Amino acid sequence: MDLTLTQEILLWGFLVAVVMGAVANKTNFCTMGAVSDWINIQDTGRMRSWVFAMAVAMAGVLLMGVTGVMDPAITAISSGQADAFTGLSTFPPYRNGNFVWLGHIVGGLLFGIGMTLGSGCGNKTLVRIGGGNLKSVVVLAFIALGAYLMMFHEGTQRLLQVPMSSVAVDLEGLGANDQSLGGIIGPMVGASASTMNYVLGTILVIALLAFAFKSQDFRGRFNNILGGAVIGLGVVAAWYVTAGPKGQEWMGEMAMASDKPVQHASAQSYTFISPAGDLARWLTEGFGSNLLSFGLLALAGVIVGSLLWALVSRTFRFEWFASWKDAGSHIIGGFLMGIGGVMGMGCTIGQGVTGVSTLALGSFLTFASIVVGAALTMKIQFYKMVYEDEATFGKALVAGLADMKLLPNGMRSLEQV
Repeated sequence: MDLTLTQEILLWGFLVAVVMGAVANKTNFCTMGAVSDWINIQDTGRMRSWVFAMAVAMAGVLLMGVTGVMDPAITAISSGQADAFTGLSTFPPYRNGNFVWLGHIVGGLLFGIGMTLGSGCGNKTLVRIGGGNLKSVVVLAFIALGAYLMMFHEGTQRLLQVPMSSVAVDLEGLGANDQSLGGIIGPMVGASASTMNYVLGTILVIALLAFAFKSQDFRGRFNNILGGAVIGLGVVAAWYVTAGPKGQEWMGEMAMASDKPVQHASAQSYTFISPAGDLARWLTEGFGSNLLSFGLLALAGVIVGSLLWALVSRTFRFEWFASWKDAGSHIIGGFLMGIGGVMGMGCTIGQGVTGVSTLALGSFLTFASIVVGAALTMKIQFYKMVYEDEATFGKALVAGLADMKLLPNGMRSLEQV
């Protein structure tokens, strides 16, 4: 059976996601778990695995730029070309010159809080669904609801999106090319944005690899290396599929089409929150094939891959909420991930690996905010567990902030534990 170009692109997106889902299940690649290990037991193995994935993805994008697979000088969709570097033709627009800094901070914090309450980020939620976790089905439903409201509900956009955009910084008006690190720094030092991105990207890749392999927590566990490598390579593969030769042809075809399907026909890689909003739209608008997107097929791929590994390894287990309190925590967490993920333009994979691979300033800011939001939530939960009724939310918050060196230690009323 001959596939259309769109079907071929979506199929590749699905198949790569299947591999990512299977490996994420096998290796327990989990960004929330990475933060938890670091905060609670000072084990940085999974955190370094996440960093390793960033380095691999970043190196892959740089290599494709050097070899001409993705030309950093080309930005116009109408020409049938794609540019994963400038972000002008990527989905989401990582390198947009309009820097919505507050959205990245608030969105990242909300997402970090949400993934802690929901027992995992968007990717981990999909992996758990494949493993039989019915709680994660509910979490995904509320991620989809939050994302749908942010993406398609005008009232929610006016309430939450518009205030963030109103304080955005026009980087291009300040002399930058875009919000890539090279686009900001290049004009300052009299170098082209493209050259500076290659220089800074190479330095960052080396630094991230050194950080990852420095620790025995990371290099002593093969699963950490395997998980980070496959997630990073999966992100690179998706960039190649959507922005390589076939992807450029696909975008040109979509640009020429008079009846354009809603498929985000642009250079893109894996992100799991806005596709959840697409899922809600696809379900509520009659399962139309014109609503099927690369991201939507990626969601399905991760679930299928995780399911296959769970069946092969005989680890498939049904799991449900332990209590109403447990259910409420997961529901709130899922909703916050949906809201925060769209506001911050991505999740732990969508910004923390895919976005970072483009060297976009907003991606680094969202990544840092997610880590802070998750770590602080874990600190609050820990203090409330240890001190019980004595630890009000305010006291636990202050203690957590003091632990993270964000407040003076003298402000705490709960002893450090």
